[in-house]
Amino acid sequence: MSDSVPEPTQSVPVYRSADLSVVTGANLGDPISFADELDLDDTYELRSNSKQFRLSLQSDGKGEHVIAEDTAIGRPGAVLHLDSCLTLMSGNGATTEVLILVEVDAKGDVEEVYALPFAPLTCRVGYALVGINRDTANVKFAEAACVSFSRGTKITLGSGAQRRIEDLKVGDPVLTRDDGVQKIRWIGHATVRATGDFAPIRIKAGTLHNEEDLLVSPDHRLFIYQRSDALGAGRNEVLVRARHLVNGDTVVREDGGFVDYFQLLFDQHQIIYAEGIAAETLLIDNRTRPVLPPELGEKLAQSMHDHEARAHLAFEIGESLLKHADMAKFLKHASTR
Repeated sequence: MSDSVPEPTQSVPVYRSADLSVVTGANLGDPISFADELDLDDTYELRSNSKQFRLSLQSDGKGEHVIAEDTAIGRPGAVLHLDSCLTLMSGNGATTEVLILVEVDAKGDVEEVYALPFAPLTCRVGYALVGINRDTANVKFAEAACVSFSRGTKITLGSGAQRRIEDLKVGDPVLTRDDGVQKIRWIGHATVRATGDFAPIRIKAGTLHNEEDLLVSPDHRLFIYQRSDALGAGRNEVLVRARHLVNGDTVVREDGGFVDYFQLLFDQHQIIYAEGIAAETLLIDNRTRPVLPPELGEKLAQSMHDHEARAHLAFEIGESLLKHADMAKFLKHASTR
């Protein structure tokens, strides 16, 4: 990767292990831990004073996940292992998957264990441990790291026509911002629970010059061209994550039920047009590669470098510059004046 392009960072909401402990079962009183220390049928509760933190992580370029510098929790630079995916079941039979991440020190000893729930947990509700899967942690994390468009999103083709994403096929020509018309290499599809931090973000029609609503995954990065550098980013071209635009009015989190997500992959990371908004496609790196079919993952080994070396990946804006009361309105104004 070029020295000028930073490693992509992912921020996920986690609890410290001590916030989720056994209230009934063999490990009574113990905090949640990695798979080898867990017992099925133990019942966990989330403490009433527990708090979620955003854990930032990135690839170290050698296949390992490490804690990023801008993290709100954990030791920057420490290696982070994706240990297992747990299934917890509440008294009413509802299940929640929880990813276990283990921070280790330079000697390989466990420093901290984090729990990343894929649906909100309620304090003082009992959750029985009914499943421990050591094989799916990488895939579950990859699914969370993928940027996705929802069913019904209209994508601009090379001809200028628009087509719903669910009607696209591998090989279809799509208009890209940087490389003209490019063919789709792979299309992913998943149906996931639309809850909590993983609920999709709806950008209502007109918010960013879009004619129709755009519904995307929360960490999906949108491309904005400022007529002047209103953000003070040092550049006119910026990438902003959808979740940073939520204002409770024109940009909202759609919490509840399920959402059909689609991922579009090209030979290089691209900026395409969805409902008229410039938005990124799937970025292949060590976080997202496990979501690909095995045969395609092997073929794309070189493409990982091509994806990560894209200059526009350096355009992402951190939260420190996104403090305006209504970022969506601010960015729309900056892109038109």
